[in-house]
Amino acid sequence: MAEKRNIFLVGPMGAGKSTIGKYLAQQLHMEFYDSDHEIERRTGADISWVFDVEGEEGFRQREEKVINELSELQGIVLATGGGSIKSRESRNRLSARGIVVYLETTVEKQLARVQKDKRRPLLQTEEAPRDVLERLAEERNELYREVADYIVRTDEQSAKLVANQIVELIGL
Repeated sequence: MAEKRNIFLVGPMGAGKSTIGKYLAQQLHMEFYDSDHEIERRTGADISWVFDVEGEEGFRQREEKVINELSELQGIVLATGGGSIKSRESRNRLSARGIVVYLETTVEKQLARVQKDKRRPLLQTEEAPRDVLERLAEERNELYREVADYIVRTDEQSAKLVANQIVELIGL
């Protein structure tokens, strides 16, 4: 493969972007990045702390910058944060710089996967987790579809099987 294309994974929290992304990168012998982990590495603090100190707007600015920088690399698999597609600039960059795969899942599956995860700042509110996830799905699902080259459901398959399915879909 002369030119290595980037693969960008988008979707809601709990869709499996990080886990699937690692398998995908291994299979394709590509470098794996996770935009949330990169923000944590650069700030020296976890995402919840960044949200507490800078608010969601400050976090989103950091996220947009990280996605811009990482998406300029070649031959990477990038797991993006669930809300990263709220930024038109990030959506445009992802579309222009690689193959975008929307990992689609149900609110029920998200709840099962993230219920006990205390590292999800948007779930650390008085609002019931189901209500938060349903509201986010309503706000974001159309944006995921808009930016996606491929849509893959992650509900009933293992991360390894989903990674295999993506490899087949994109023909690498």
